[in-house]
Amino acid sequence: MLLAKTLRSSTFKLALIAIATFGVIVSALFSYVYLSTSSYVRGRSDRAIMTEVSSLRAAYERSGRDGLIALIGQRIADKSFADNVYMLADPSLVPLGGNLKAWPSTVTASSGWAEFRAGEVLPNTTNPPLLRAMIETFPGSDRLLVGRDISELDNFTDQIKTAVISVGALLVVLAGLASILVTRRTVGRIEQINATSRAIMQSGLDKRIPLRGSHDEWDRVAENLNLMLERIETLMGEVKQVSDNVAHDLRTPLTRMRGRLEKAYHGERIGENDQALIGRTIADLDAVLRIFSSITRIAQIETQARKDAFRTVNLVEIAGEVVELYDAAAEQDGTRLTVIGDREVLVTGDRDLIFDAIANLVDNAIKHGRTGGQVVVANENIGGSAVISISDDGPGIPEGEREHVFKRFYRLEHRRYTPGNGLGLSLVAAVARLHSARIEMLDNAPGLKLRLWFSPAG
Repeated sequence: MLLAKTLRSSTFKLALIAIATFGVIVSALFSYVYLSTSSYVRGRSDRAIMTEVSSLRAAYERSGRDGLIALIGQRIADKSFADNVYMLADPSLVPLGGNLKAWPSTVTASSGWAEFRAGEVLPNTTNPPLLRAMIETFPGSDRLLVGRDISELDNFTDQIKTAVISVGALLVVLAGLASILVTRRTVGRIEQINATSRAIMQSGLDKRIPLRGSHDEWDRVAENLNLMLERIETLMGEVKQVSDNVAHDLRTPLTRMRGRLEKAYHGERIGENDQALIGRTIADLDAVLRIFSSITRIAQIETQARKDAFRTVNLVEIAGEVVELYDAAAEQDGTRLTVIGDREVLVTGDRDLIFDAIANLVDNAIKHGRTGGQVVVANENIGGSAVISISDDGPGIPEGEREHVFKRFYRLEHRRYTPGNGLGLSLVAAVARLHSARIEMLDNAPGLKLRLWFSPAG
């Protein structure tokens, strides 16, 4: 099964293309080596023959036929010329001297190069050797043949040819095996991922792709996919939590509205009571509409559809407007609301969204801070960053809860009796992401300090 998938895989096909390309390159290289070696070996032999022919031609020109015959006899007797073959023949090809008994029947040219098999066994050989010779015709029509035994050279080039072919074939076989093994490993890892994907589709997001501990690219892919699965599982859990919270938050006001309307339907008509009931019902409907409006607003911010409204704004001015808006609510609660810091803190962003984010933070600080305490809004330029911080002296947020408070509908008071819908900090987080701002939560000892770090206006 795995072998069939291996042979059908695109990786294996690409490996075959690579092997074919590699084989062509290796064949061309080995062919060049073979031809170069063969040419070099034969070239050395040919140069030795041409040198000897020149020497004999000079002897013929100097001493005539008899002098050449004498010199050929000396060459044959000299052991240093044992590999050479000589033949001097008259115009009728009758031998006049040399160590060949007869002129080779296959050599018909009067000059140039020839290769032939000797008709007899020569000294120092056991079989008729393969000879390569140069033929030259003198002015008197006498023919001179000077050659060498190239049997060993021929055997040597044949061995090189055999070695080249063998090595090439071995490389192709090894490359083929290597490609199958590598492709099989690749297909095996892909099949693991596919099997995990099928298991996830059948049973849920709790499955993970196994790691082999090799720390190679496949392990890194598996790690990233596992991180992605963990993120998806977390998001699915958050979606479930949001659904539960929405159901809880909407069920209460809708139930109250139904009860009031039913009471009005069956009860006696009293104008003042009916008006109060309708007023409370409208207030509950407004609360439901505010929840949906907040959810829609957060979704719009998270899609980053509002960057067209970005411009340079001063955080100090925005913070001043927010403080002015919430000053009455702070006085009613006995809270002292103040603005401190630099006079100008510039950022690039959407003024309305930044206003909403700061307003939510100030509203939370007033609601959850200490009664009769203080809320401080500080604007600062710190290390090239524009920073706005909102601090209170209330109970603060436990460190273990800080990573959850920006989730939609999350509340520290889990019984959900405290006014609010748990969407304010979610909107702040969405605005921060849109502006590439960093949110920092610190202990204010007592209370909480929340900072927004913006990039300066560019």
